[in-house]
Amino acid sequence: MNKTLLSLALLASAGMAQADEVKFVTNAAYAPFEFVDENNEMQGFDIDLAKAICEVQKMDCSFHNQAFDSLIPSLKFRRYHAAIAAMDITPERAKQVDFSDIYYENSAVFVTPTDKFDNLDALKKETVGVQNGTSHQKYIQDKLEADGMAARPYQSVQDALLDMGNGRINAVFADTAVVGDWLAKNQGYAVLGERITDDDYFGTGFGIAVTKGNQALLDQLNEGLNQLKDNGTYDSLYQKYFPQ
Repeated sequence: MNKTLLSLALLASAGMAQADEVKFVTNAAYAPFEFVDENNEMQGFDIDLAKAICEVQKMDCSFHNQAFDSLIPSLKFRRYHAAIAAMDITPERAKQVDFSDIYYENSAVFVTPTDKFDNLDALKKETVGVQNGTSHQKYIQDKLEADGMAARPYQSVQDALLDMGNGRINAVFADTAVVGDWLAKNQGYAVLGERITDDDYFGTGFGIAVTKGNQALLDQLNEGLNQLKDNGTYDSLYQKYFPQ
């Protein structure tokens, strides 16, 4: 075996080895899934879930904060091992990274000032705030742009919601749980229309993304998820962040 083939073989075997340390990357501006608290610590459903997986799988894990649209490139360039960031599993993303089993079933909604619009048709000529690089942005571009709706990208969904609060835009399109968390703290706004669960964009659910081909880590994450569901930890975390 020549040196090049030997190097490739060593890399492949290293990639299949079970992980003792996992560097997670996220975008901690998406409550209740991930956010930074008053002590500058990352919190949220995704963070707690990842920590619990690491505990049962006996892995040392660290968490790193980046812009959402840089998460997949960071995995492709192997700066991090995994991304957990309320990331929809879509066919386009699955070409670039591998995903764990679904850990959260997702949907999306439009939120607007109360009594501003009668129905979704009234939004067709509006500019709608979205987080850059998300399924929400792509959904508007693919499905609604031809009717006159424009997606205005923001670094975070919180920036979009702030702009709506300041009257610069009249609507934001985001995940149902994120909108619900924001509405609980902000009066004068409401969901417009029904939840959207298009499988190509939202309906499949959230998964933990890993570098393409890292099957060993994927197996560990899935095994950890199954353990958490079996021992009741998953249900406890779900109730903590998404109480009925």
